[in-house]
Formats: sequence, structure tokens, C-alpha cells
Amino acid sequence: MRAFAKWEEVPLFDNEESEAEFWSENRPGLRLMEAAVAGGSEAESVTITLRMDPRMLARIKRLARARYLNYQSMIKQWLSERMEHELRER
Repeated sequence: MRAFAKWEEVPLFDNEESEAEFWSENRPGLRLMEAAVAGGSEAESVTITLRMDPRMLARIKRLARARYLNYQSMIKQWLSERMEHELRER
């Protein structure tokens, strides 16, 4: 089984069969899972409101479920990864 290091390596799936095939052969790497779980302390969190197309939110929730993650945690992980990427390119 192949472990991937970035969520970007997970494709968008056309159907459940292709998604099932992907997950039968791939899994998130340990560091990626640890980063998702240790994403941040709730005591230090700030609540925000983010307006989003309902279809986009449904797709995000579906992707998060496939990774056994809370969709909000996955969004925070994506934002964190992108922020690190942007800061490294400066």
C-alpha cells in the first residue's frame, strides 16, 4: 500500500468505484495524519463565518469522510499547508 504525503495527491473521483479502488491502494502518510489530528488547540481557536457554495461543501464533506476526518479539520489542514507553501515561496 502506498502512503501519500500531501492531500493534493488524492484525486477528485468520478464515481464510488474509482474512489474505492484508490483507497484500497493508498493511505495518508503518518506525518500527514498526525498534522491533521494535531491541527491546533481548540482553546486557541477563533470562530469565523465562511460562505460557500452548498455543492462545494458537500464535496468537501465527502472527501473528509473518505479520509476519516472532520471536514472542518481537513479545511484547516488545507489552509495550513497552503499558507506554508506561500510563505516558503517568499
